Amino acid sequence: MDISIIKADYLDPAQAKDIEYLLSCYASDIMGGGTALNEKILKNVPLELSKRPYAFSVLAYVEGKAAGLINCFEAFSTFRCKPLINIHDVIVINEYRRTGLAQSLLSKVEEIAKEKGCCKLTLEVLEGNQIAQQAYRKHGFTGYELDPQMGKALFWEKPI
Repeated sequence: MDISIIKADYLDPAQAKDIEYLLSCYASDIMGGGTALNEKILKNVPLELSKRPYAFSVLAYVEGKAAGLINCFEAFSTFRCKPLINIHDVIVINEYRRTGLAQSLLSKVEEIAKEKGCCKLTLEVLEGNQIAQQAYRKHGFTGYELDPQMGKALFWEKPI
């Protein structure tokens, strides 16, 4: 199996199409919400990401076919006074799940984070997504807590 893992070029038309395709697959999956994204949103994501110097994406190709994607954003750890990378979306197409592709994508993200001098990687995962949790644990991720008595951090949102 010929696998290629690359940092995406948002302005490359073929890679932009692959990002749109993979995001569409993810959004339609139960773990991505189970609802297709608006076509206008899909078409604009690569261009909008290209405008943000703190954003990068990693693409996986198997035999030349788009098979996986991770979208990332640089943030900052005030406690360590260093940048960090938040992994926002992790997508592996159904037919390539359980092949190690997620590990390869995560390794590329970690490589980029180290080049940027980052202190850590962060991500959020659904409680019911045991397969993703297993993949993240395999790569060294754990639940985040400052003090065990205070418990693990929770991911919250407020739509605006």
